[in-house]
Amino acid sequence: MPRPLRIHVPGGFYHVTLRGNHRQQIFFRPAHRRILECIVREAIARFDARVHAYCWMTNHIHLLIQVGDAELGRIMLRIASRYARIVQAALDTTGHLFERRYHAVLVDEDAYLITLLRYIHQNPLKAGIVTSLHNYRWSSHAAYAGTRRQSWVTTEFALRMLHPDYATAVRAYLQIVEEPVANTDMQPHPDDSRVLGDDRFLLTFRQSYTPRSMSSLDELVTETCARFAIDAQRLQSTSKDRGVASARAWLAHQAVNLRIATICEVARRLNRHEASIRGLMRRHRNT
Repeated sequence: MPRPLRIHVPGGFYHVTLRGNHRQQIFFRPAHRRILECIVREAIARFDARVHAYCWMTNHIHLLIQVGDAELGRIMLRIASRYARIVQAALDTTGHLFERRYHAVLVDEDAYLITLLRYIHQNPLKAGIVTSLHNYRWSSHAAYAGTRRQSWVTTEFALRMLHPDYATAVRAYLQIVEEPVANTDMQPHPDDSRVLGDDRFLLTFRQSYTPRSMSSLDELVTETCARFAIDAQRLQSTSKDRGVASARAWLAHQAVNLRIATICEVARRLNRHEASIRGLMRRHRNT
């Protein structure tokens, strides 16, 4: 079965992980992490989003991001595609820099925000890159500790959850960030892997959430491009790249399941033979 549609909740908090293709490194020069920061800063300003925490590792990144009206897919497409183009141009390489899909879960900020801060900021420590969080430059830990100002990182929301007084909140953060986070603390809800929250949060979300309906194939193409970080031209090209094939298969599954278009109509839209689309759907059932 195809993966379910991503959740879009205006004002929602998401924990996003984006990995290098085949888990290969995504930063090749010291300046690359600074370039990514500039791209993220521009993207959240453009789409009226907020970054509450981040960590740039060697082969993946973490973001705790709060979206506005724009969907997360549009934001991540802009970040991933712009960064990949800049890095590939500098290194004179081609191919996929990132995995074809980013991973994201909708977060119950009341119950999990502080736990997520600890989890995201502890990544370099767990990986053995540093022995102290204060020694890692490429995360928002210093912004929370008050030792570096980053105007594009929103720290006030989480710090106020710890204490209304800023200095007291920082001291509380520095104490709890050293506490280990168990893997069980980060497990998504067993009934919906897109959600990090308890039964109450899931029930509230389901009662208030109306899935965005896509009434046309054009809308579905746009959604597919955002999810798989490719453009429409590449989706309709003759490329046999596995990532592009997965995107086409996902589009076909959604078109049929949501009764947006037939396989024949999808094939015409993608400039493929109907038999080719059917074959993709068989080979990529879990896309």
